[in-house]
Amino acid sequence: MNTAEKQVSYQITNTYSTLNHFTPKTKNVWVIFHGLGYLSRYFLRYFKDLDPEENYIIAPQAQSKYYLDEKYKHIGASWLTKENTEVEIKNVLNYLGEVYKAENLQNAPNLIILGFSQGVSMATRWVARNKIECAQLVLCAGKIPVELKSEDFEFLENTNFSFIYGTKDEYLKEGIIEVEAERLKNLFPKNLKIIPFKGGHELNKDLIHQLV
Repeated sequence: MNTAEKQVSYQITNTYSTLNHFTPKTKNVWVIFHGLGYLSRYFLRYFKDLDPEENYIIAPQAQSKYYLDEKYKHIGASWLTKENTEVEIKNVLNYLGEVYKAENLQNAPNLIILGFSQGVSMATRWVARNKIECAQLVLCAGKIPVELKSEDFEFLENTNFSFIYGTKDEYLKEGIIEVEAERLKNLFPKNLKIIPFKGGHELNKDLIHQLV
């Protein structure tokens, strides 16, 4: 069997979701990366209790959709898999670049970038590879990709970094947390907070609210 895998480039369209409105009263602009199995519009629910006048939230949408159940009713999405990963990263970064331009994020006040679970890998790659300046980089219940190094984040001189995780997270066992915490200290040698809470693999809304 003589098979070959070839490649073409083409233009695609993808959505993203927002919560509240950007006005002169807006103090914080958030870009939030959902975890595996979410759709962006549902991920926004974790942020609905933030002051709507002061917080404008942007939720990019992972492009790969799939059915979550055998009844083909509920739909989720994935940022990346181990298949053709580098090409897929570039595709997502191109998409995020268009979101960045559409929302004029270069001029955003107090830009907060947050990733949850699988969203941590995409949020950190976007920041590192596209040199996205932000006031806060918040990593929740996820690991930073192995290819990222401390020099990839050196441009973030005044950024505050937070790593938030549940002490009973089934995906982050105690040994993994210890290794990841040490790596985070090397990646972000200043302005890093590691914040555990009693809970599992979840986004802790109370801790998120405390960030602002």
